[in-house]
Amino acid sequence: MTTQQTQPQIDAPAVVFPADFVWGAATSAYQIEGSTGADGRGTSIWDTFIKQPGRVLNGDDASVAIDHYNRYREDVKVMADLGLTAYRFSLSWPRIMPDGAGEVNQAGLDFYRRLTDELLEHGIDPWVTLYHWDLPQALEDLGGWPSRDTSKRFADFTACVHQALGDRVRNWSTVNEPWCAAFLGYASGEHAPGRRDPQAAVRAAHHLNLAHGLAVQALRAQGAGAQIGGSVNLYAITPAEDTPEDLDAARRIDGLQNRFFLDALLKGSYPEDVLEDLSKVAEIDFIQDGDMEIISTPFDTLMINYYSRFTVSGKPGGPASAAAAPTGAGSPWPGSEDVSFVNGGRPVTSMGWEIDDLGLLEVLERLHREYPAIPLVISENGAAFEDVVEEDGQVNDLERLAYIDAHLRTCHTAIEEGIPLKGYFAWSLMDNFEWAWGYGKRFGIVYVDYPTQRRTPKASAAWYADTIRRGGLRAPAE
Repeated sequence: MTTQQTQPQIDAPAVVFPADFVWGAATSAYQIEGSTGADGRGTSIWDTFIKQPGRVLNGDDASVAIDHYNRYREDVKVMADLGLTAYRFSLSWPRIMPDGAGEVNQAGLDFYRRLTDELLEHGIDPWVTLYHWDLPQALEDLGGWPSRDTSKRFADFTACVHQALGDRVRNWSTVNEPWCAAFLGYASGEHAPGRRDPQAAVRAAHHLNLAHGLAVQALRAQGAGAQIGGSVNLYAITPAEDTPEDLDAARRIDGLQNRFFLDALLKGSYPEDVLEDLSKVAEIDFIQDGDMEIISTPFDTLMINYYSRFTVSGKPGGPASAAAAPTGAGSPWPGSEDVSFVNGGRPVTSMGWEIDDLGLLEVLERLHREYPAIPLVISENGAAFEDVVEEDGQVNDLERLAYIDAHLRTCHTAIEEGIPLKGYFAWSLMDNFEWAWGYGKRFGIVYVDYPTQRRTPKASAAWYADTIRRGGLRAPAE
């Protein structure tokens, strides 16, 4: 009798999301697929990068990763069991176009056709990301993203995959986190291709923006049905102290991390102060007539990857900005190498990233206040912690659960404020190859035992499935 009386109260969420809110999880091709030499796939910059000693922790590589290329049906079943309404995944450019241009590898396209069909059969909406950092090595050999031609090859790739998948896929995202691809890949050397050239990094950032705009145009040219997103990683930025040095440091980091991409995509211009900062380390001779109009071609959804807040200081003699790479790297901040990143007194994840869900609200409110109106989606949000498999085989990742819960509550607050937030994708669906950290950091809501490839949903996955089923969140525990 007691159970029957209390069950309706348990089922009723205290924090209710809109009925059409998108509940998803996200991955990327290079981090999960493995099979890097299978079925005609070409070589990517990451395949080359990981072979260089000292680039990746413990010398890990992604030749197997979590074997999603062979286990995708099993993985889609996991998604369906969680009740996901959408799954965001990326396409491997070298799997589809081994040389980055020209001949198409039909076996690669067929894999994504099979994956997409499997998702649709389970009622899961595929959200395709066109580029998540795995540039074909052949294009890097021709100059990579610092070369303008790479943007044009990306538009060709976009048209090719839309022709193959456009009858199945409605939601598309162009370039994932262009800041990372440009500044971690070409300035700090933390990510592939591992170059440390500020001039090249600045050019790469512009050409990644240009690639976004050209991809939007390529998708539009093939029909009006595509819903197109641009994906940026944004941070709330706080000066360590209210001093001129720290305030200017916050302005500079905000400019390079946030405004350089937001202003280009949504306003059609680069911030003058950011160009002035960058002119100290790079020739600003790469912006051609018409570029900004291409970059700001209207698209449908701004996709936001949010993880943490930056607290920064510009005091002379302060520590140099700490590189995120476990094996050492240069600075990813051309012209602002002197800025130091300090702990603002908040708890941190195992990556050392501050946990601050209110920073997400700050980002969303700023977008709503300062930029043209556009629907928003949280396309990545999650945290790495030191997961422990208990004797009963369970993974009680309560810290991750609390992290996602807090950020979803912040999302609901934003919706109540009238911010057009339409969905949320947890990062990541499963533990996987974490770039320069190899297999040393786990972000998944599903645990992967790498030697056996066994998948085990963590406590956060069970909680997320319950949240999706309810369409909202329980009242906070007293």
